[in-house]
Amino acid sequence: MLAVLAVLHVLISIALIVLILMHSGRDTGFGGMGFTPASQGGTHIVERNLTRLTVAVAIIFFLDTVALFHLLS
Repeated sequence: MLAVLAVLHVLISIALIVLILMHSGRDTGFGGMGFTPASQGGTHIVERNLTRLTVAVAIIFFLDTVALFHLLS
C-alpha cells in the first residue's frame, strides 16, 4: 500500500506542477492563446475550469500526503 501511495503521490505532484504552470498572466497561458475575447473583462470558462481542476488535484495531493504520513508513522 505504501508503494502505491508513493507512486500516486509522485504522479499527482507532477500533475499539480503542470496545472499551476498553466496559470499565467493576462497575455500568456490560456489568455494569450486566444481563448479569452478582448471584450470580456472577467475570467473565461476555460480558465475557471482550469482553476477548479487545480483545486481538486491540490485536495487529492493533500489527502495523499496525509495518508502517507499515517502509513509512515
